[in-house]
Amino acid sequence: MNWADALQEVAAIESAGAAAEIASVEYDSRQVRAGAAFVAMRGGTTDGNRYIDAAIRQGAVAVATDSQEAYAKLRREHPSLAVVRVAHGRRALAELSAAVMGHPERKLKISAVTGTNGKTTTAYLLEQMLRSVGRKCVLIGTIETRIGDEVRVSPHTTPESSDLYEIFADGVRAGATEAVMEMSSHALEQERVWGVPVDVAMFTNLTQDHLDYHGTMENYAAAKAKIFAGVGAVAPRVAVVNTDDAYGAALSKTICSDELMTYGIESSTAFYSAFGVRQSAKETRFEFDTPLDRVLVESPLHGRVNVYNLLAASCAALARGLTLDEIAAAARGLRQVPGRFQAVSSGDTGVTVVVDYAHTDDALRNLIALGRELVSERGGRVITLFGCGGDRDRTKRPKMGRAAAEASDLVVLTSDNPRSEDPAAIIAEALVGVRETTTECRVEPDRAAAIALAIRAARAGDIVLLAGKGHEKVQIVGERSIPFDDVTVAEDVLKEMR
Repeated sequence: MNWADALQEVAAIESAGAAAEIASVEYDSRQVRAGAAFVAMRGGTTDGNRYIDAAIRQGAVAVATDSQEAYAKLRREHPSLAVVRVAHGRRALAELSAAVMGHPERKLKISAVTGTNGKTTTAYLLEQMLRSVGRKCVLIGTIETRIGDEVRVSPHTTPESSDLYEIFADGVRAGATEAVMEMSSHALEQERVWGVPVDVAMFTNLTQDHLDYHGTMENYAAAKAKIFAGVGAVAPRVAVVNTDDAYGAALSKTICSDELMTYGIESSTAFYSAFGVRQSAKETRFEFDTPLDRVLVESPLHGRVNVYNLLAASCAALARGLTLDEIAAAARGLRQVPGRFQAVSSGDTGVTVVVDYAHTDDALRNLIALGRELVSERGGRVITLFGCGGDRDRTKRPKMGRAAAEASDLVVLTSDNPRSEDPAAIIAEALVGVRETTTECRVEPDRAAAIALAIRAARAGDIVLLAGKGHEKVQIVGERSIPFDDVTVAEDVLKEMR
């Protein structure tokens, strides 16, 4: 695409230099190749303007910068180079990417979900429902990115905008007509999703998390709410909101979408509700009540939390044109999400071992409540292993400790992803909450040893919940990412026991 044409879609302060043909748009100088436009933008931890010279050496033929100083330097040192100065680097990155890639976002119907817990599962469920009626989809989320049947690793819950638009473009080329994505509070606040036209927006819930970034719950809630106003795009056509959640109930009163779909469990205030929820070891059943009709939903997923996830996905599926009968049929064949209440084969040990991503106090309570339901009939115990992430919100650590201990029979406190922090110091802060209860707690900083300790402490009929890392395949210690998989470690321990 010609640089002059691309600039028509950018909010430029000033521009200069010769026109150029743009082959790609990059924000990482290491990814620049001949013919690329490089967007130099200031971020939270680094300033891309420091890498402009490196990008030019790599073959950049145009530069967008959010720095007046960098722009002036470019005009002096590279007078013929195509350059533009912008007020917002991330917005320019999105605008240029969308233009150069031919606006793939306009060729997809995009459904997006935000909230503290349930984003990944809800996105997975909705994508499966859409695929069940023959629609080709793009899925973007914490665990993986999927374009049709192609699976890619997801380095972030929500990618930078240039990566996001590239995924959309790949999806369109593969024949996709739908996209389902998670939108994190970071991505909404940082405008990584600038210009993305969301058709159906979903809000699951809000509990304490990410206060290391947002500072207060009010800021955190405001970041989530941006999805319903539209970030550089029109507001979503349909808003799907959990009004059993206090933040969701308040949020629903401020939304200006064409259609508001509120959901809850046996709720008299929500338009879409689950009534008569019944759970067994094999399935969950409930009547999905809507303003038009009611249908029986049967799903292999377990737990009250998954009833909420199913409700959110079902409402979104209705908004995307599925019938109630199609939703009910899809629900019967839904697959569990990796790392979300994922059972580990335990052979004939009689012990149930489950790996789950729960990493907030609310998520731990939901996880343990589900574990308790599954063992209550056989009188089994709940053993919960958890840790807290380093370089993240420290105030939630004692809350997680209390949440784990007040509902478990035994707690094993260990390391999660300590990052740059001392694992022992993290554990000490979580231990404060555990000690507010009388529950027995064993401390083992080595996560592999802790998993072995938790499983070996179990008796037939017990359930062992390995919380915090879920689908993750590495443990982040300092600046190293060490291969580590809770599922694999648990399987090895169970094999030794057998």
